[in-house]
Amino acid sequence: MELSLIVRAIIKKRRTTSPDHFNGKPVDKQIVQEILDAANWAPNHKTTEPWRLFIFEPNKVKNFGKLHAQLYKEHTPENNFLEKKYQKLLHRADKASHVIVVGMSRSNVPGLPEQEEVAAVACAIQNMLLVATSHNVACFWGTGGMCYHPSFKYAFGLEDKDLMLGFIFLGKTDNDDLEDGKRHSSIGEKIKWM
Repeated sequence: MELSLIVRAIIKKRRTTSPDHFNGKPVDKQIVQEILDAANWAPNHKTTEPWRLFIFEPNKVKNFGKLHAQLYKEHTPENNFLEKKYQKLLHRADKASHVIVVGMSRSNVPGLPEQEEVAAVACAIQNMLLVATSHNVACFWGTGGMCYHPSFKYAFGLEDKDLMLGFIFLGKTDNDDLEDGKRHSSIGEKIKWM
């Protein structure tokens, strides 16, 4: 099959799979390494390579849940605290093989807009999701819970100027035959030729 057809097929097959649908089986470490390596090839202005990846391996994914739930408990006013949300954060990764926490380390390059570095990290994430899809690895890019709270980025050694851009859950499902994704409208409805 022609390379462009393969790439387009992988792009169309990429989809979000809730970690609730994972089966707890581990993803091969070599595949995870390929997924991580793909991040490093994302386009980025001024070659700042702002992505920072923190990996929770199969025997450590529960530590991610404990940290996430604990930060929620510590930084949520008592009148807003929900036990149900705490439990969800605590157990969200239980059936995941790996959790990749993705941060953006803001460069000191003068005049480089922050949104360009956010875009670079988003491209790194997309690269990882596409490589995961090519290996029939289910993935979920989440930004809920405490993701954007400063305490979360500080827990990973990031600074005030840095951002946390999400968590990627990787796992296996009992359905390895992923269907093509769906869109509500065609690209033609979203473009205007100039």
